[in-house]
Amino acid sequence: MSEQTTALQTSEQNKSIRAAEPIITFKNVSKTYTLYRSDRERFQALFFKPRHAKTNKALNDVSFEIMKGESVGIVGDNGAGKSTLLKMITGVAFPDTGDIVVNGKVAALLELTAGFSMEMTGRENIYLKGYILGLEDKYIKQIEERVIEFAELGDYIDQPVRTYSSGMKMRLGFAINVNIEPEVLVIDEALSVGDASFKKKCKEKIREIISTGTTVLYVSHNADSVKEVCERAIYLRKGAVIFDGTTDETLKVYQDYKESIKNKKKKAK
Repeated sequence: MSEQTTALQTSEQNKSIRAAEPIITFKNVSKTYTLYRSDRERFQALFFKPRHAKTNKALNDVSFEIMKGESVGIVGDNGAGKSTLLKMITGVAFPDTGDIVVNGKVAALLELTAGFSMEMTGRENIYLKGYILGLEDKYIKQIEERVIEFAELGDYIDQPVRTYSSGMKMRLGFAINVNIEPEVLVIDEALSVGDASFKKKCKEKIREIISTGTTVLYVSHNADSVKEVCERAIYLRKGAVIFDGTTDETLKVYQDYKESIKNKKKKAK
């Protein structure tokens, strides 16, 4: 048996193993938020149960599995529950009922500047962000120069982050998250960082990460962008899973629904 044949067989075996192991599992997950009319009402709710409070069911009995190496788009209108779902995967929010299992290191391109200290330098914030993500000193030191090179901040890397523009902060946040070799990469339309050449660089880096077998969850309102990144997509509406299938199938169901709503509005006029 040739080395090439053996390598091909090993590659196929690895793909099979990867496809058989869920890296993310949602089982009957629900989440309800209480809507407060003011900060005062929110503060009072810490001590007294609010009367006649309005609620919003962000997720309603959501179940799905995502396998290792899959690229999955999450689509739906504003308020569909997409951000809540991503926050639960990253451990920022927690379900009221149901179970969530995430097996792997997660990097999130959501709030790119979350966790930064404005008084610390960009270089120091690489370490701070690394500690927040549970990384060890030795590993952070290994990726430090890669992060600095990717962020393209020049001498500003050793200046306090409070002196950065919002775009510079986002570039540093993006550079950290894409260079920690995550097992799960969560992206919420975070590619609007910097100029056209930097955006192109970001997209190329994401494609590179996907090619290594990293699991990707991608939220976008741009259908072409979802098609470009994802093989599979999940359509959420009012906190519930409406459709889960190939990207083309899911986007068709989503777009057909939006078209039907437009037609109803036209008839109503």
